[in-house]
Formats: sequence, C-alpha cells, structure tokens
Amino acid sequence: MTDAESVRPSATATAPSAVPAAPAVPSVVDTPAPRARGEHRYDIDLVRVLASVGVIVCHASGELMKAVDRTPSGGEPVYWTALAGDALSRCAVPLFFAMAGWVVLSGAPPRHAGQIRTRLTRIFVPMAVWTAAYLLWDWARDVNTDPTRQLAWDALFGSVRPAFHLWYLYAYVPVILLLSVAVLVRNGKRPWGAGAALLGLALAPTLLGDLGRLFDVRVPPFAWQFGVYQIAYAVAGAVLLSLPGSAVAGRRRRLLWLAGGLCAWAAVAVYEHRVHFPGPYASVVVALLAGTLLMALNRIRVPERFRPLLGRLAGASFGAYLVHLLFLEALAPRVVSADAGWPAAVGGLAGLTVATVVLSFAAALLWTRLRLGRWLG
Repeated sequence: MTDAESVRPSATATAPSAVPAAPAVPSVVDTPAPRARGEHRYDIDLVRVLASVGVIVCHASGELMKAVDRTPSGGEPVYWTALAGDALSRCAVPLFFAMAGWVVLSGAPPRHAGQIRTRLTRIFVPMAVWTAAYLLWDWARDVNTDPTRQLAWDALFGSVRPAFHLWYLYAYVPVILLLSVAVLVRNGKRPWGAGAALLGLALAPTLLGDLGRLFDVRVPPFAWQFGVYQIAYAVAGAVLLSLPGSAVAGRRRRLLWLAGGLCAWAAVAVYEHRVHFPGPYASVVVALLAGTLLMALNRIRVPERFRPLLGRLAGASFGAYLVHLLFLEALAPRVVSADAGWPAAVGGLAGLTVATVVLSFAAALLWTRLRLGRWLG
C-alpha cells in the first residue's frame, strides 16, 4: 500500500504511498545524535515489504474462505488454514497506516504545499490506471456485476468494484492530506489549496446526497473518507517508529515482543472464529498484533548484503500491491479446493501466496526498470 519510492529528507519531493519507505535517520546509538542525511531506515523498508506480503496472504486466505463459505462445515482443513493465514495478516493494513503517519509527521514531513501535491499525484495516477485495468479485466472475463461504464463512474466517488483492495487508497489519501495540512499549519505555513481540498472531502458526502435529492438523480456513495482508527494508527506509528534506538534495541526485548505477537495472533484467530470474520482493523486484538510486530522489528539491523535487494523490493511494494489481485484471481481457481485435506490446504495457501508474491514483485520491478513507475506504481 503504498509509497512508490523511498523517502529521504534531503529530497525536494517525496514519493507517496500507502506504505512509505524510510528516510534518512541517525544511527542506532545509546545517546541521541544529530540526524544524518545519508542514512536510510532499512528496518522500515523491511516492515513495508512484510506488510505488502501480508496483504497478499490476507487475500489468498480470503480465496480459501470463500471456497468453504466461511464455515468449518464447508471443509475444516481449508477453513482453519484460511483462518490462521487471515489472522496473521490482519496487521498489514494497520502497519501501512503506521508507516504513513511516521513519514508525514516525523520521517519526512512536508515543507510546502507542493510536496503534498506531488505525493498525492503519485497515488492518483497509478490508482486511476489500475482501476481501469481491473474494470477491463473483469469485463474481459464477463464477471462485472454492472455495466462497466457505471462501475467506472462509481469509482470516481470511491467505489471498490471490482478492485476491492483499493479501498485503502480511498482512506489513505484523506489521512495523508489531513496530517500534511496539520504539519504545515504547525510550521507557520498557509496551505490554502490543500486545506480547501480537505474541507471539500469533509463536505462532499452531504453535498452530493443533497444534490441527488434535489435533482432526483442517482449519486454514488462518496467514500473518500477515513476512520478514527486510521488516524490513531498513523499517529501511534509516528510515535513508535520515532523511538530512539536505546528504547527498542536488544534481542531479549525483541523476543518478548515476538512472543506477544504470537499471543495476539492466536487472539485474532479466536476472535475471527467466535465473533466476526474478518476481524475489524479497529479491534483491540488486531491493534495488539500490529503493535507487537512493529516493536519487534523497529530499528532492527538489516545486514549490509541484504540492503540493496530490500531497497528494491520496498520500492516495488506499491506496484506489487496494485497488481497482485490480477495474479491472485487468475491462480486461485486452479489451486483452491474446498475438499482439500490438511497437506493440500496448507500447501495451497503457501503456493498461492508465494506465486502471487513472486509474480507481483517481478512485474513491479520490471516496469520500474522500464521507467513506468509513474503510471503503474
């Protein structure tokens, strides 16, 4: 989800994303040090890549759940495998919001309104391209539930048909806009254009509804909105990811956080089985899972030999997020079966996930190499 490029404070413009990469920060030392311009937060790149893979695990698990109609009676091995996969990946979206908040509020805050426009443009353009691609994909397969033209019109207002995974961007844009305006105002700037756009998003649902009633026309629901929990994850992420190295370093601490993450994973699975599937991102158990995993990985040292590859994968994660549903929907009917036993169910989820991850990141790396990232993410 979905910064297209790594964010560095020394750049004049930074790339937006649901999953922002890491700007330059000081080394992890025992005492505070001045911010070093040339360094890069590879730990945040790692979280970004893992969260992107988590989205694919979540949607692959959803294909298994769909096969058994979300009930154990439809096929117990498939159901429980899907439940475990979905429970583990519930933290991906909260982690995206956490990283986005850190970039805007701490890592690389905007210095002027032009940076806000640049960041949002790098979201809007690939979003529009891939919305059209998914509309054409479903039209070619003859699975669109409504006329394609109507679906395209609805997408302008925030519809997530047929690209349901793009709902995140309809929330992400207002979150980034709000936080960016707040940062600029705090710094004594007057971002009139960005402030007007934010006000427009706030008033649009009521205004469009009123116009629809006055002129007796159908107006699609306006979904360019965010929830309180998304702002909370963004602010909490800015706080946690800005902690000094002395507050998070240490193998024992990381092991304790990982142990807490395992407990939270089990709690999410129980919640989804007994209360509601899928688990809401605003639930306590999902927040605990995201928080424990974030702390376990916060400022972790990435070995030098892995950094170039990790940087490339982080840069391709937005594109992989955008394209992965095409591969997943093409592969799932050939892999998923409600009648699968335990080995086939676990292997099916693992195989579907690995194949989708490899194809998605490979495609994103390819078009990045071809300098199409501006259009495709």
